[in-house]
Amino acid sequence: MKKAQENYLDYVPRHNKLFPYRKAENGHIEVKVKNTGLMRRITQLILRKPKYSYIELDDFGSFIWEQIDGERNVFEIGALVKEKFGEDAEPLYERLVTFIKILHNNKYIVYQNMIDKKN
Repeated sequence: MKKAQENYLDYVPRHNKLFPYRKAENGHIEVKVKNTGLMRRITQLILRKPKYSYIELDDFGSFIWEQIDGERNVFEIGALVKEKFGEDAEPLYERLVTFIKILHNNKYIVYQNMIDKKN
């Protein structure tokens, strides 16, 4: 029997509380990430590298980040992106789903409706 394919458009992303963020002066979102691991710890000690880094999102990514609220699903976020960026967002849902997957794989977001199903 064939396994049902996941529909990422139905996922409801929300920010992971482990990754605080801020809005930079240029309007872009910056996600705060702790530099962990042995090699990073060594470079922190020897080269005085910072304990935290800020990952800056571009205009497209910052807009999407601001739409992630734990209530809107990916499809609804896509409609807002289309409204704001128009044809510049195309291919809209391919780009959006890829971006959402990257955020999820890096643990910057979690899927709210997947958490609810586990409980």
